[in-house]
Amino acid sequence: MKMRNFTLTSVVFILIGISSHAQIHLGATTAYNATFVLDKGLSEDPRYSSTYTYNFAPVGFNFGVDFGRKFGLSLESILSNQGQIYELVNVGKQIAGERKIDLQYLQLPLMMKFMGGGNGKARGNFNFGPQLSILTKAVESIQANAGEFKIPEGVDIEEIQKEFPTAQPTGNGTYTIPNDVPSKNILSKQANDFKNAEFQLSAAFGLDIDLSKHLFLSTQVRANYSLTDMRNGDVLDALKNGNAGDIFGSRANLLVGVQIGLHYHFGTLRSFKQ
Repeated sequence: MKMRNFTLTSVVFILIGISSHAQIHLGATTAYNATFVLDKGLSEDPRYSSTYTYNFAPVGFNFGVDFGRKFGLSLESILSNQGQIYELVNVGKQIAGERKIDLQYLQLPLMMKFMGGGNGKARGNFNFGPQLSILTKAVESIQANAGEFKIPEGVDIEEIQKEFPTAQPTGNGTYTIPNDVPSKNILSKQANDFKNAEFQLSAAFGLDIDLSKHLFLSTQVRANYSLTDMRNGDVLDALKNGNAGDIFGSRANLLVGVQIGLHYHFGTLRSFKQ
């Protein structure tokens, strides 16, 4: 239903955009982003330490319509790599493995664009709107070195042994892993552990710079945030029914990055109309 409504809105937008009173532009974009998987359970777990994770959104396309000097709409498609790495830390505060979440989405934001009304070659703008993110790839993996680790409060050793079968309690609030555990997948798109689509909100501050009569460069600082957990209902139910729910909280995707694009404007750009 959400997908159908989003498509209908897009069709209406395109039909409006071809009216004689609107100015149309097409563009290609790329972006470099800091990406986060916000999980309260992992953040509070003494075994995990979040890291700054950076990913490319290598290619995107933009269809925009300006209805005047101060307002426009744009529909985009962006292939975005996302996720985060949580380092696994032993009782000696040493890095002894990692939990890695790799995601890739086809993002489809529909943005309202509020523009500066001047005739200068550089004009500021603010963008805001809903975004549908379609999951194309997803893997969550875990790897651990041999060592001693703290047992999170309220968690049974049986839950830890589901991920590390050789884990043994020491009796003093810790457990040991006798041998290195190679990287293994614990969740994946192939196993239907993730939702195929997420609804998000997207916002951006930007600057459009006229390069010629029909070409302009766009630069933006952009962010988007998911409103729903990325995992599917079966995985969430399994977590709630066991103590693992004490380890993993609800998850949200957050992206903050810089986007740049080159656009062709079907009509003379403002600073060249003189």
